[in-house]
Amino acid sequence: MHTHQRTVAVVGAYGHTAAFVVGELRRRGHTPLLVGRDAERLRSAARTHDGAETRVVSLTDPDPSVLDRALAGAEAVVNCAGPFADTALPVLDAALRARIPYLDVAAEQATVLETFERRAGRARDAGVVVAPAMAFYGGLGDLLADAAMGDWPDADDLTIAIALDSWRPTEGTRRTVRRNAGRHLVFTGNRLTPPTGPARTYTWRFPGPLGDQQVTELSTADQVTVSRHLRVPEIRVCMTLAPLRDLSDPATPPPTPVDADGRSSQTFLVEAVAHRGGTRRRATASGHDIYAVTAPIVIEATERILDGHTRRTGVATAAELFDSRDFLRSLDPVHLTFATP
Repeated sequence: MHTHQRTVAVVGAYGHTAAFVVGELRRRGHTPLLVGRDAERLRSAARTHDGAETRVVSLTDPDPSVLDRALAGAEAVVNCAGPFADTALPVLDAALRARIPYLDVAAEQATVLETFERRAGRARDAGVVVAPAMAFYGGLGDLLADAAMGDWPDADDLTIAIALDSWRPTEGTRRTVRRNAGRHLVFTGNRLTPPTGPARTYTWRFPGPLGDQQVTELSTADQVTVSRHLRVPEIRVCMTLAPLRDLSDPATPPPTPVDADGRSSQTFLVEAVAHRGGTRRRATASGHDIYAVTAPIVIEATERILDGHTRRTGVATAAELFDSRDFLRSLDPVHLTFATP
């Protein structure tokens, strides 16, 4: 997709996922504006990215003009600063004041839901695109669910099944898990509601060579994004057991790069499976490193928004903004492999 050079602010620019986001911006010829609270870490990130401009700001500063000045000159902002329960609304509000698109990579259900429920009107009135959870969790699942549904107007149920061979969490992920303890929801009976019991473990048949795997139900941003626009009364997310054991173990080390792009050895396969009557439809994506793949997802979205290639303005999910199959094909095969068997 053709686009001219843009200046894009990246908030939390020295974090693990943000490094991939900034790198993807540079790879596509854009100018990143590095924003964060730690001046030394920003300077270090700028050295890595050939002297990119830095702006130091505290997101907890009670004076909103401080953040406004930090975003001055940016044509869009990508928020990578978690936990997003603390950062999403301040950065989003600054974007609305500046009338520039806001995107984030939040995986937090409560925060994504809050963005839809508390800022939809203001974003729509401002004519600004706000795209929360434009990442591995929330965005990728939403696109796959929409791609699987195809021309179906509704379905009986939909499952997003995630297979990771491992999960070496970043410190940011661990902080987010702690920050969101007890705030999880499930989508059943056409509504988001707190779970009524322990997560169910069962067998899921993934495409070969994975085959049958034990999975556990999981609460992710996908239940929020998918339920915003697809008519499905039951939306489930499940994940294989090994990565969840890694995540719960405090001794699990952070991710280690193994290739020239800085990706870890982690592999993923995500599939969305919809049932309607006796018919099943499926869409899958596979690749390496859930943190790294977030970067092309959010930057592809940023480019399309800035180029005016969206279906609407206001707060919206990935599949509400873009043609899901076209978007996923744009990432294949460099960043992931997409298929609709």
